[in-house]
Amino acid sequence: MCLSECFVSGFADVFDVDHFIEQTRGYVEVVKDMPEEISLKEPFKVDCRKQKGHFDYVETVLPALLQHRYISLTPAMSQRKDRYPSHAKACYCQGCYNALKLNKKVEAKAMELLQAIPKPFLSLHLRFEPDMVAYSRCEYSALSSKSLDAIEAARGEDRNVLVGDAAHLWRNRGKCPLTPSETAFILQALGIPTETNIYLAAGDGLMELDGFTSIYKNMYTKSSLLTHEDFERMHGNTKAALDYYVSVNSDAYVTTFFGNMDKMVTAMRTMQGLQKTLVLSRRAFANYTAAGLAGDQLAKAMWDAHREDYIMGRGLALPEHCFCEFKL
Repeated sequence: MCLSECFVSGFADVFDVDHFIEQTRGYVEVVKDMPEEISLKEPFKVDCRKQKGHFDYVETVLPALLQHRYISLTPAMSQRKDRYPSHAKACYCQGCYNALKLNKKVEAKAMELLQAIPKPFLSLHLRFEPDMVAYSRCEYSALSSKSLDAIEAARGEDRNVLVGDAAHLWRNRGKCPLTPSETAFILQALGIPTETNIYLAAGDGLMELDGFTSIYKNMYTKSSLLTHEDFERMHGNTKAALDYYVSVNSDAYVTTFFGNMDKMVTAMRTMQGLQKTLVLSRRAFANYTAAGLAGDQLAKAMWDAHREDYIMGRGLALPEHCFCEFKL
């Protein structure tokens, strides 16, 4: 495996490349540059992004690798890890949890940020950006005109708002992002005090934030804790790396979505024995509000929906049989 393509996409801007190579030694050979006799050729491109359902690399990618010897791979998001042989599971675990380490520059800035947050604190990954809402195809009736305009600007031709039965079904399946005010309501239902110190792990362009900060006022962000110069010099990947580091090391982690970063954070916290990790249920909130629940009734229903995961502190943690149990 060659990391030269990763350098282009910013891998080295965030992670310690030498550490990655050293930690994967014995599992898979990683080089920074391809040998000249190979690099002069055009790699055979294998794009797995459009594969539906659980994707199997052994069945689809391995034949292309054996035939062409030199391939450029665009990975799939969904994989059949249950069918990996034990040595592949061990390699996958090593790459995910032991080989990925922030480079010294980013780690130093992340540690500085972590130290600046008043303790104890909860890290909240709140997702309600225009592009995300537009992509969800969900309709919200109580948003400001500014938010509605931003969503419409982010909406493409294939992202029309769902209506009628399709909209109800989609929302009840938990496909609609929680608004900041809905998130604040659920946190209150779970008994999280309004004076809690909260670090907001979120990207730029978050909408309707007043619905959250009007209730939880002790909120801290990267832009409020870092110098203006530091913040402006950072790109999206670096900012996300800071959020990742802080979230892994927070006293508690709550997320309104379960995307790639959330999966990494929850799994890493579980691997390190850190509990107090919770993924809020968009499906439960949608179903109960559709049934007409509000106020105290809705709050009790949300407590019941999250009760087991909240008390155990392991919301959507690693499965009982983890692929990291396998060793070479």
